[in-house]
Amino acid sequence: MALFTKEEALKYHEAPRPGKLEVVPAKPCRNQKDLSMAYSPGVAEACKAIREDPAKAALYTGRSNLVGVVSDGSAVLGLGNIGPLAGKPVMEGKGVLFKTFADIDVFDINLDVRSADQLIEVVKTLEPTFGGINLEDIKAPECFYIEETLKREMNIPVFHDDQHGTAVISGAGLLNALDITNRRAEDMKVVIVGAGAAGIACATFYVALGVDPANIYMFDSRGLIHAGRSDLNSYKKRFAQKKDAGSLEDVMKGADMFLGLSTKDLVSKDMVRAMAKDPVLFAMANPDPEIAYPDAKEACPGCIMGTGRSDFPNQVNNVSGFPYIFRGALDVGATEINEAMKIAAARSLAALAREPVPAEICALYGVDSLEFGVDYVIPKPLDPRVLEWETPAVAQAAMDSGVATVPVADMKAYAASLRVRVDAAARRAAAVVDSYSGV
Repeated sequence: MALFTKEEALKYHEAPRPGKLEVVPAKPCRNQKDLSMAYSPGVAEACKAIREDPAKAALYTGRSNLVGVVSDGSAVLGLGNIGPLAGKPVMEGKGVLFKTFADIDVFDINLDVRSADQLIEVVKTLEPTFGGINLEDIKAPECFYIEETLKREMNIPVFHDDQHGTAVISGAGLLNALDITNRRAEDMKVVIVGAGAAGIACATFYVALGVDPANIYMFDSRGLIHAGRSDLNSYKKRFAQKKDAGSLEDVMKGADMFLGLSTKDLVSKDMVRAMAKDPVLFAMANPDPEIAYPDAKEACPGCIMGTGRSDFPNQVNNVSGFPYIFRGALDVGATEINEAMKIAAARSLAALAREPVPAEICALYGVDSLEFGVDYVIPKPLDPRVLEWETPAVAQAAMDSGVATVPVADMKAYAASLRVRVDAAARRAAAVVDSYSGV
């Protein structure tokens, strides 16, 4: 059942102020002295200090807490290639999530570009403005080339969330599923349907977690990706099987894991029954998964089933990743978000799922309890503890891997400060929202 009507959704975006974001001053501008310090002539002191030492931009501007959410609107989730203007509400929404969950400021940058190279050139020129770049809703395979190039040519974190967010969160679920079902990653037979941004990134990440690439069977709209096909781009070729192993139904036999990033109703109960004992199914087509949760459980009660939906267990939701990954990266002045940081994020989420869940979190989801097991392998997206677990893990990994420029001296104190910061930001945001609603 839908939680809202079309009219309610449009009204939410329209009133009392169009859009979902507002730029609010962080410093007073009430009198002549304030004005002279905010702009001319006082601003010159900050400019000169940064000219002498560029690192001072982190002290005298908001750059170190500012992320650009960049999109060309070519692959908006569930809507396709709707363009940058129609995609803007999604990018504003991404800004709301960054601020709500991690107190990160966002400018959404919606680009009307004609090529991947043009997008790259535009984004590169924005480096003085932002502390990081979140690429969003850019179609494959261009998204891979864009991210690879920008990561190589920019000195700030660049992260395509459609790729890596899904990979990190599902990777956390995979880590716990391995333990629950007593499997080894290197022995897993993994079937992936959907060879776009998320599918390729998930496969790559699972390999980093120990899955043998020879055991990954990936399907696109034309069938199994294998060496006999002549229509594969370089990214799909990385996961091409040596020979054609047949249809999805054929390949699902004996599979340990199914990852769906495609469309509804692709997987039948019989296909689930043909998988290995107690399989892992992450069916993430939205709003309707490749197989409905009740059908998968009926076919195999012991399966570990996850979807992109909030009304079933094991929701794979990117909001459990990108705000905290960027928060940790920004706080240590990371020059990139690397594989070590993503693995640290996944491992921290996997570890948190093993912890006792407070009653107030259970209440948010209308359940009496949540316990580590087949129906709880990933922490809930609204669990506030994710901030204190995942963010320090990412920051520490950045330090350990040598990409941090401003190391944290006391990680325990840093972790404790995060909740204080985000709660304070939430109070400020609530005051602004209440001022519009007349509360």
